[in-house]
Amino acid sequence: MSRTTLDTPPTAPDANAPLSHGLKQRHLSMIALGGVIGAGLFVGSGAGIAAAGPSIVIAYAVSGLLVMLVMRMLGEMSAAYPSSGSFSAHAERAIGPWAGFTAGWSFWVLLCTAVGLEGIGAAKIVTGWLPGTPEWAWVALFMVVFCVANLAAVKNFGEFEFWFAALKVGAIGLFLVLGVLAVAGVLPGTDSPGTSNLTGQGGFLPHGSEGLVVGLLASVFAYGGLETVTIAAAESENPVQGVARAVRTAMWRIALFYIGSMAVIVTLVPWDSKEVVEKGPYVAALDHLGIPGAGQLMNVVVFVALLSAMNANIYGSSRIAYSLVERGQGPKALGRVSAGVPRVAVLVSCVFGFVCVLLSYWRPDDVFPWLLNMIGAVILVVWIFIAVSQLLLRRRVEREAPEKLIVRMWLFPALTWMALAGMAAIFVLMARQPDTRVQLYSTGGMTLFLAAVGYAWQRARAAR
Repeated sequence: MSRTTLDTPPTAPDANAPLSHGLKQRHLSMIALGGVIGAGLFVGSGAGIAAAGPSIVIAYAVSGLLVMLVMRMLGEMSAAYPSSGSFSAHAERAIGPWAGFTAGWSFWVLLCTAVGLEGIGAAKIVTGWLPGTPEWAWVALFMVVFCVANLAAVKNFGEFEFWFAALKVGAIGLFLVLGVLAVAGVLPGTDSPGTSNLTGQGGFLPHGSEGLVVGLLASVFAYGGLETVTIAAAESENPVQGVARAVRTAMWRIALFYIGSMAVIVTLVPWDSKEVVEKGPYVAALDHLGIPGAGQLMNVVVFVALLSAMNANIYGSSRIAYSLVERGQGPKALGRVSAGVPRVAVLVSCVFGFVCVLLSYWRPDDVFPWLLNMIGAVILVVWIFIAVSQLLLRRRVEREAPEKLIVRMWLFPALTWMALAGMAAIFVLMARQPDTRVQLYSTGGMTLFLAAVGYAWQRARAAR
């Protein structure tokens, strides 16, 4: 398979593409900060707690370490070569066009499907507030709002994300403060639970190692969305500095928001409380503290987190598609740019997302579950491409353009290999669990199909 060198990319590089640079540093900083606080943290962590019990803290710590390594690798490449294609462009540069094609289009399918899922989640919250209103109509409204915002200008995406992220960061910060005060026993009207919830109800590992494994798998997929900042950096005022700053602060953000909040929740609330899954762990913890209206306020924050994820995924999917077309790996119509925005790519991504919503109503028992299984392990496939790309690119950058190594992977190549071993271990764990095994095989099938198409596309281009 042919490779593309740093000096001779196959097509015009992203840096020359006519995208605008409308994202300000404050937008990028808040996207980096709030991007860590995804819908998966608020919505999906309840199932992880129910499976792993208090050991969910260990699960989030282990998966968080892996995510930190992946972000560091991605940051190294993105600071050296800012691109709206992010890891897809890096995979093409390091491995070959087929790899960029596979990573990019699989991630596009993931993001577009996620747009629909997040719209459904947000609509369910609204119909809880306004019973009798149709869910699909709310999803359509959210889709139209964010589609129009992304069609107009990139600064609209940035402004939406700035305020969404500010609300998420403020809410989870307040939650952590209240939670720590309650754990310490100094919050008025509450007594310290001590370690009773950590050691009671079956102990720290109530379901043994199997429960920890399920919690680990749940926690891995809660970190999805961290890649958005490296995609957005290409349209910021200072891409290199923005990526470098975001990556360097990733460690404390993950430790504080994910691991810290999980530790507070399982200390305050019995892990087997049904409210943890039914209401969500954050709402359950606040209701447990007896703070009037706090639980309902957290529902508002979850709603905002889902809208934020919708907005970010519409943006990310359109830029990934645009970058693929710019590199000759997709229909040319998707690459059309107006006023600095790939508007056709935005529209197609939104339409795909809404089709996923319709499938959830029309074919909830066959087509929709198949689609969900197909995207189930895509994020792990993307992480593997990131790690392999960084292994190959690092030596080449050191040899050909060492001044571009603004961000460096820690203890290279040892930690890169360790991250790859961790990803392989997660694949093995997924293969052992009946539910995740189906996802693994479905994602594997899609990945192999895209790799075959990408390789055929690469050979056809080389033969011209």
